[in-house]
Amino acid sequence: MHKLMRIRFKPVKNFTMKRMIKKFNINLDEAASKDFADYPHFNAFFTRALKPGSRPVDQSSDSVVSPVDGVISQIGQINKDEILQAKGHHYTIKDLLASSLDSDYLNGQFVTIYLSPKDYHRLHAPVKCEIKAMRHVPGRLFSVADWTTQKIPRLFARNERLVNTLHTPFGKMAYIYVGAILVSSIETISNGVITPPYASQVTDLIPEGKTQYQKGDEMGRFNMGSTVIMLFPEGRIGFEPHLKAGSPLKLGERIATIL
Repeated sequence: MHKLMRIRFKPVKNFTMKRMIKKFNINLDEAASKDFADYPHFNAFFTRALKPGSRPVDQSSDSVVSPVDGVISQIGQINKDEILQAKGHHYTIKDLLASSLDSDYLNGQFVTIYLSPKDYHRLHAPVKCEIKAMRHVPGRLFSVADWTTQKIPRLFARNERLVNTLHTPFGKMAYIYVGAILVSSIETISNGVITPPYASQVTDLIPEGKTQYQKGDEMGRFNMGSTVIMLFPEGRIGFEPHLKAGSPLKLGERIATIL
């Protein structure tokens, strides 16, 4: 899939882009460029930039914003150390973070946001933050669509993922990029491409390059679609009351208030 996404043969590349636009009703008017010639391969189109100003970011000092375009899969309270995946399915903080510690987020809050193929696939900062630690956790690449989250136990704790530990104005938070079927690469602004190559064991990475971000700054991208999960400590933020599973989100939209 990694190689297929980067085919430069113009007829194949342009055919794939046209089919994608039609099938998923992609709004190309939002893209920084509508010219197919500006995209050397399909992956460049899939991770396309948007026109400046097309995603205004809530700049209130007390706001947490959506870091992506997508749909909320689940949102709410962490029950001691358990995070809701779907009705009847939970997974633990320790399993998600591949860590022996979970005290930072016990009884805290979480939100899981699904990015479909039609969505903008760059990942941005939800608040002003600094990356303090990164952990790559190898795993499966199950689909993360709604039907699989309802059927596959501990899905997000089994798929490949990159765990970013951020320092924010309200303390520590976790910002997790979860891989999925057809995701051929996870790329970051700080450390470049994380996968490939593909690892066989959990690896702690030292954040390099750009590690400090203003709210709304680009932090990475999925080279094909997936999910992001954010974990917050207990009592530090309050979600907007209208948000629920199934709510659509746009990058920069206020999703929570810092308490």
